[in-house]
Amino acid sequence: MVTPAAPGLTLLHTSPVHVPVFDALRDRHHPGAVLRHLVVPELLERARALGPASQAPAVRELLAGSGGPVLVTCSSIGAVAESLAGELGVPVLRVDRPLAAAAVRTGPRILVLATVESTLAPTVELLEEEAGRAGRPVSVRTRLVDGAWDRFAAGDTAGCLGLVAAAADAVADADAVVLAQVSMAGAQALVTTTVPVLSSPASGLAAALGK
Repeated sequence: MVTPAAPGLTLLHTSPVHVPVFDALRDRHHPGAVLRHLVVPELLERARALGPASQAPAVRELLAGSGGPVLVTCSSIGAVAESLAGELGVPVLRVDRPLAAAAVRTGPRILVLATVESTLAPTVELLEEEAGRAGRPVSVRTRLVDGAWDRFAAGDTAGCLGLVAAAADAVADADAVVLAQVSMAGAQALVTTTVPVLSSPASGLAAALGK
């Protein structure tokens, strides 16, 4: 009797540009891992217009057949997806949870940078949740990087990352800068600040794969 192959890890994205990012991380750090990508841009569009909670039914339907663990790479809908794990019967991890835990360990003064406003509240709530788990006090501030999302949406990834890096470099009064979205991760290679700048893709994928 042939044993069915494991379903691997399902990744739910709201932009196709995230697929090669995670495939590259898999190839570099987790060779042989099976990744299954679901790309649904309208989830973020609707979350921005109607609020993240409005997307719970759509996320539930999308992930119902995953058959295995799920990593949600959109910070705006990550909390909604995690809340469905019990119904789905599979582990569901938001990509920024390991990032939040690392930020809390780094120090109490955390600045969150984001390019879309719908990401800010879920990220702050996550940081406060992880701080509570760790028993550490935190002071979380947020900043929207003006113009960065427009450049990203227009396909100008370099322009977007340049604005994000400049915003991170302007921070002096924080123990950690959190890049709240996967699309911002490339700015880490551009910053010159001595303040730790943290992003989510590598740590999120490692945690979802149990590494």
